[in-house]
Amino acid sequence: MDIGLVLQTDPPARLLIDRMIRAERAGFSHGWTFDSCVLWQEPFVIYSRILAETSTLTVGPMVTNPSTRTWEVTASLFATLNDMYGNRTVCGIGRGDSAMRVAGRPPATLERLSHAIHAVKELAEGRSVEVDGTEMHLPWVGEGASLPIWMGAYGPKALALTGRQADGFILQLADPFLTEYMVKAVRRAAAEAGRDPDALTVCVAAPAYVTADDSPAALAHAREQCRWFGGMVGNHVAELVRHYGEHSDLVPEALTTYIKDRQGYDYSHHGRAGNPDTAFVPDEIVDRFCVIGPVETHLARLEQLRGLGVDQFAIYAMHDAVESTIDAYGTDIVPVLA
Repeated sequence: MDIGLVLQTDPPARLLIDRMIRAERAGFSHGWTFDSCVLWQEPFVIYSRILAETSTLTVGPMVTNPSTRTWEVTASLFATLNDMYGNRTVCGIGRGDSAMRVAGRPPATLERLSHAIHAVKELAEGRSVEVDGTEMHLPWVGEGASLPIWMGAYGPKALALTGRQADGFILQLADPFLTEYMVKAVRRAAAEAGRDPDALTVCVAAPAYVTADDSPAALAHAREQCRWFGGMVGNHVAELVRHYGEHSDLVPEALTTYIKDRQGYDYSHHGRAGNPDTAFVPDEIVDRFCVIGPVETHLARLEQLRGLGVDQFAIYAMHDAVESTIDAYGTDIVPVLA
């Protein structure tokens, strides 16, 4: 199982770059960032510096969307980085949550997302494709260019699209029950589309907080540092409930029941510890969706996820122990998983 690190592009960018260097030295394979250019700094500029100062780390957004940038711009950004640094990017993509809502726009439809995935991949890998009625081609993209595209999804239609079209699946929670349910849905859709279901890369992304022990005080602090994640996931769950209803055979109730006391969401606190809009998230959900506790707890959960077909665990490190978590994984977890 690979280990990735997910950070927000808060200034100063130098701190993020240094933490990505630290992660590579600790054995991490991927460096991810949020992509919401109103809330945080532009990630693609920072990717160039990360790639220049590392040698093996693969970088990309978790996740970009089909609407913030035109598709040829997105493809050109990735293709330029790959030309400079050698196919060390991955395109995580979804419909767009914070990036779109903060700008007063709705997330993209799945149909638009499907077209974007096709266009970005074709262009970034040097092939011609039609975009908005115009045939396009990036003539400078060299032979051998490669851009894997991993799609983030929760709902049944999005999971099916992931299986039919994407190179990988990003699931933003670390609950084993829901992971098994959703990985099976994606692989089933891939098989039905005539694709090899085992060829899809599965990435689970969630906060990880390594505590010194499993004392009530240590676990309580870790939960408060990671509670924001239940609120972030709750944004997507609330949309599923609006679309499919509170009780639907298409969406497991293990995912939907916890948002009943959700009162709304202010994106100015998005992805941050202490988010006041996530007080509704119970401890049980924090423990299920995140990985918190001493090293032994992390190893047990990651082995469980690996057994369900997960290829990468990407750590959302928006808490007060970023560097100690990187170091603990590098010392005690990466060597075991490798």
